[in-house]
Amino acid sequence: MLLPASYNFTKPLPSLILLVSYAVSFYLLAVLSQRLPLAVIYASWSGLGVLSVALFSVIFYKQILNWQMILGIFFIIVGVTLVNIYKVES
Repeated sequence: MLLPASYNFTKPLPSLILLVSYAVSFYLLAVLSQRLPLAVIYASWSGLGVLSVALFSVIFYKQILNWQMILGIFFIIVGVTLVNIYKVES
């Protein structure tokens, strides 16, 4: 969400927040990878990322979601839910 706000990294504050957010995200991903199966982590991370970017794009950037996009997001939610319900403990 901060990539458009950073204007190709020419705006210092959004760029700094963006880089710090990426660093924290990858750190937390590394920590979680020690405790949860990778399939669960990546499915959740990518699914929640797509969902949150789609919703925040509607709110902050006034983008419009058509029915195909909403259907795709629904399938992502179903897929992430299934992966989390039927995860295999390692």
